[in-house]
Amino acid sequence: MVENTEEKSLHDRVDEVIALIRPAIQSDGGDVELVDVTDDGVVHIRFHGACVGCPSANMTLQMGLERNIVARVPEVKSVVPVP
Repeated sequence: MVENTEEKSLHDRVDEVIALIRPAIQSDGGDVELVDVTDDGVVHIRFHGACVGCPSANMTLQMGLERNIVARVPEVKSVVPVP
């Protein structure tokens, strides 16, 4: 059975977008974990591996993750990192 986008939870739709981006992050020795998606559209992610402490992590967050997630999941307003 093919699921309609409306049948998938907000969390699942965000996780699918992260899965599209994850290989690029992993190719640089890092990873990203979806921690939570709040009802008001804030996505909480956690960086792992080489992303922790990397000066480019903020750029990855804004230009890679946030831009793609907001574009593909309109309910999302922002993406924030958590420790």
